[in-house]
Amino acid sequence: MDTITDAGLYRLLSWLSPAFPVGSYAYSHGIERAVEEGLIADPDSLRRWIIAIVLNGAGRLDAGFFRAAWQAATDDDEALVRAAEWADAMRATRETALESAAQGQAFLDALSAAWPTPGLARCTAALAGSGRAPAYSVAVGVAAALAQVPLRHGLLAYLHAMAANLVSAGVRLVPLGQSDGQRALADLEPAVRRAADQAMATPFEAIGSAAPMVDWTSMQHETQYTRLFRS
Repeated sequence: MDTITDAGLYRLLSWLSPAFPVGSYAYSHGIERAVEEGLIADPDSLRRWIIAIVLNGAGRLDAGFFRAAWQAATDDDEALVRAAEWADAMRATRETALESAAQGQAFLDALSAAWPTPGLARCTAALAGSGRAPAYSVAVGVAAALAQVPLRHGLLAYLHAMAANLVSAGVRLVPLGQSDGQRALADLEPAVRRAADQAMATPFEAIGSAAPMVDWTSMQHETQYTRLFRS
C-alpha cells in the first residue's frame, strides 16, 4: 500500500483529531516541569525540546512500535503482542507509561464503539491477552493497518499529532501566543519527516531512545507541587 484512499484519510484525520476521546490534552510529557525549571521559556526552546522528543525520545520509540504493530496487525498476533510488550516495558518513567497506556486503551475503546473494522476484535483480544494495556502507538498502528492506511502516511500523521499536542502544552504553559505555536509546528515538519524515515529503516531489535533530560523532567514532574497536566 502506498496510496491512501479517501476512506483511509478520513479515518486517520478523525482518529488523530483533538476531538477523538483519548485525553491527550491532559499530558505534557514533562514539558510542565521543563517550564518550571526554566528549560523552556520561549518559542525556540520549546521547538528544540520537542525536536529532541520526536527524534530521540518517545517519538523515536513510538514510531518504531507503530511500524511493528502496523506490520503485524493483519495476520501476526504473536508479533503484535511482542510489539505491545516492548512498547510497555521501554517507558523510562511512571508518568510516560501512564500517558502511553491510558491513551492506547482509550483509543481502542473509542474505536471499538464507533468505528467497527474487520480484524479489530481479533487484534484487541490478542492485546488483552498479553495482560498489558496497549501503548497508544501500537493501538493507532493497528487501526491504520486495518483501515489500509499506508505505513508512511500513518507514521507522519501520528508524529504530527504528537508534535501538535506538545506544542499545545507549551503554548499553554510558557505561555506563548497562538502564532508562536503555529510557527513552532511549522518548524517541526523536517523533524517529523525524519522521524518517520528513521522508523521505516530501523529494525525492531534496534528500537530505542536517548532523551535523558526529557526523562528527568518527567520524573521530577511526579512530585511537582502545582500541576496542570498528568505528565
